Amino acid sequence: MGVTTLARGIVRGIAHRADGAPPLTPDGDEGREWAETELSDPVYDIAEPTPFDRIARAIGDFIASLLSPDVSGGWASAFAVVAAIVVVGVIVAAFLVWGMPRATRRAARSAPLLFGESEHRSASELRAAAATHARAGEWEAAVVLRFRALARGCLERGVVDPPPGATVHAFARAAAGVFPQQAARLEKAAVAFDDVRYLRRPGTAELYRLVADVDDAVAAARPAAREPQEAIS
Repeated sequence: MGVTTLARGIVRGIAHRADGAPPLTPDGDEGREWAETELSDPVYDIAEPTPFDRIARAIGDFIASLLSPDVSGGWASAFAVVAAIVVVGVIVAAFLVWGMPRATRRAARSAPLLFGESEHRSASELRAAAATHARAGEWEAAVVLRFRALARGCLERGVVDPPPGATVHAFARAAAGVFPQQAARLEKAAVAFDDVRYLRRPGTAELYRLVADVDDAVAAARPAAREPQEAIS
């Protein structure tokens, strides 16, 4: 409620109280009493600024004072520099507390799904599980788990980020863009995964060794591109 509206309300209230009474001109004390009586009406409480209004006004006044031409000499520039330093400090503190947006998105995208199936284990855990199956001669499971370890390792490093619906061949192509020297072997490893996982072909020690060697080579290699692949089709 603005000042003009408030004043009009007071006048209407006083006029309403004067209805039916003979016209008169109050003296100073009587007029003040009428105004105080009218302002005691709860309807005028909403005209009072809220704490948020006061804070917002104080911030606005502070910023306006920094830009005011009334500030003498070089103080305006000094105040502006101080304000800019404070703003930058707040932004840096926010990054330190909540992290960079890219890192946050990457952590959110570390979904349990891997090639369409639920998988919560880390790359090292998947490698250990694959080795256990290999020692038992369970080559199909060993091949599948070692290829998933390869993909999860790239995801953990942030160099290749396959979405939940990505195929092994799509992942192999994306990884080849980051590790071009391993392109042919990555594709062969994807074929081995498809053969034993989807085509139900028997796994072998040679296929497991192929996938394990590619995983080891990729884990030890330095990526050619630092930016993670946002989309793999």
